[in-house]
Amino acid sequence: MFIRLFVLGIHVVCIAVLSACSALQTDKVDYRSATQAPPLEVPPDLTRPSTRTPYVVGGAAVTATGFLAGRASAPQAPVGALDLGTVRMGREGSQRWLSVALPANKLWDDLKDFWQEHGFVLVTDRPDLGIMETDWAENRAKLPQDFLRNALGKVLDGLYSTGERDRFRTRLEANPQGGTDIFITHRGMVEVYSTAQKDQTVWQPRAADPELEAEFLRRFMVRLGMSAEQAQTALTPEVIAKQGGVRVRDAEGAVVLEMDEDFDKAWRRVGLTLDRTNFTVEDRDRAKGIYYVRYVAPKAEGKDAGFFGSLFRSKPLQPEPQQYQIVVAAESQRCVVSVLRADGSSAAMEDAQRIIALLAQDLR
Repeated sequence: MFIRLFVLGIHVVCIAVLSACSALQTDKVDYRSATQAPPLEVPPDLTRPSTRTPYVVGGAAVTATGFLAGRASAPQAPVGALDLGTVRMGREGSQRWLSVALPANKLWDDLKDFWQEHGFVLVTDRPDLGIMETDWAENRAKLPQDFLRNALGKVLDGLYSTGERDRFRTRLEANPQGGTDIFITHRGMVEVYSTAQKDQTVWQPRAADPELEAEFLRRFMVRLGMSAEQAQTALTPEVIAKQGGVRVRDAEGAVVLEMDEDFDKAWRRVGLTLDRTNFTVEDRDRAKGIYYVRYVAPKAEGKDAGFFGSLFRSKPLQPEPQQYQIVVAAESQRCVVSVLRADGSSAAMEDAQRIIALLAQDLR
């Protein structure tokens, strides 16, 4: 009897400890850069980050140093508290963004510090394009907080893994009011078994998480001076703008996307979709309605080199990145989105159909 009571007591204590540990785990995000872990093998154009320096500035013509050369050399404090009217969260469906009554160059350094403080390393730092991107990182807040993990986690922390990695792109764009719109988009990877014996794994893309995007927007609102309660309220506005319909249609031998939106909304929605999906926005021209992008078709759609080709090649061929123009054009009460080659000529029908289908899937 004594032994049974002793065992029962142990079970009660364990349950209490587990409940306490779970209750303590209230943070949604706790990221650790994947550059501290084994290399992450990712699909083409989801480039593995460099680990040589904390910040890698893309391009040679314009750098962050040159962009900020005219500013004071002394360290600058964060933006600090702003009037609530100068920070607003916009929302259409699952897409959210911040509108801030400040120019982009007043927000850039603060955004860099923001991502670094959350455990990320920046691999793209392009103030000339208004784009920064983090490396792949693991959200350790998703790990189970049980008794064993709390007891041994500090010692054997590297043995625990969520099997997921995230990276985030931040895009800044001037708005008609003279301020800046801030867009944060998420890309995710998940580790899955590649063999029936479950002895090998591969990384493959997983769906973007709008709630993670919203969480980081909320946190940046707090950094700009909002209280945590006000920022949380901003995530769930009473009125959510309704998104217009999206249709794919043929137009004089080409496939296009019709959006029942004015140009401003269509431009914003297409930009967010490009950031979320397997496109790299290299430049954009809002006045002409053009996003200049790089895209890699899925590996399965590449040509098979056959048995002899694979026999004498150490690695399988990957499709080469292709450059395109994604054009958003206003027509009466709607907008039409089309796909062109880099030189402005019509894209091949097969390529246009694939890209339009990808855009439509996220926009609907």
